[in-house]
Amino acid sequence: MKLTLPVAALVAVVTTLAPLAAVAQNYPVKPLRILVPWPPGGANDVVARIVAQRMTEQLGQQVIVENRGGASGTIGSDLVAKGAADGYTIMVHSATHVANPHLYKKLPYDTLRDFIGVTPLAVQVGMLVVHPSLPVKSVKEFVALGKAKPDQVVYGSSGSGSFVHLAMALLNSMSNTKMVHVPFKGGGPATIALASGEIQAMTATIGSLIPHIESKRVSQFPNVPAISEGVPGYEFVAWIGAFVAAGTPRPIVDRLNAEFRKALEHPDTARILGAQTLDPLPMSPEQFAKLLKTDYDKYERLIKLSGAKID
Repeated sequence: MKLTLPVAALVAVVTTLAPLAAVAQNYPVKPLRILVPWPPGGANDVVARIVAQRMTEQLGQQVIVENRGGASGTIGSDLVAKGAADGYTIMVHSATHVANPHLYKKLPYDTLRDFIGVTPLAVQVGMLVVHPSLPVKSVKEFVALGKAKPDQVVYGSSGSGSFVHLAMALLNSMSNTKMVHVPFKGGGPATIALASGEIQAMTATIGSLIPHIESKRVSQFPNVPAISEGVPGYEFVAWIGAFVAAGTPRPIVDRLNAEFRKALEHPDTARILGAQTLDPLPMSPEQFAKLLKTDYDKYERLIKLSGAKID
């Protein structure tokens, strides 16, 4: 049986969709804000500022980066979740976003339902670094020291449940070592603490370390061995992505996705991100939604395995 819609119904559908199309066509009509729920200086901040500069040129509207750090990104995330769903506030956050619900007993928002993932922006790779005062020159020596002196090696992170925290927690779990975790309010403060000797070690994102290290085994650092060469089977990478509040009109989400993709595919952006050992990772919103659910489950398993928790 052939199903037909009355003319009035068709007109209603068309007139309902028309305003959304017009909104997307005119968007943006004012400056955009990228909210980074971490302090300045970390990988999330670096990526946000690189992309914001390119998008300002593309859109003809200023794209402003604002840092709202604290509580492993949950404070800034709550602001976005409860903000206007109009596409003018964009959150740039790491995979810590899907780790937090497994670390906090209760969050003021639902990680999967209260946000729309626009696209991942870059892949994060970590590097194990130590303060010069620590008498180790390799991963094997680092593990041996950790076993010889349980609870005496102090490592830092950008916050409980962050990529930096879980990367080291996984290393401790796989190497059967016990070290003391000190969380900071972002990668920038943690890196400064490492450089000053306040902490002794950190598995940090490479981009945040470049200003503080002399020799950089990723392609930019061919003489530095992979952690898995000292701890067989070790592998841990993460991402940084762009999000908007749930309820943001789909045409605006698609426009943002297209603009982020254009920004990431620009040769200058790829070159600058590459210098920070961050590889662009554009996806469709549907692909990103699948990745978010997969990583949500992965981080739940990892957190249980590593014993990571909010201190």
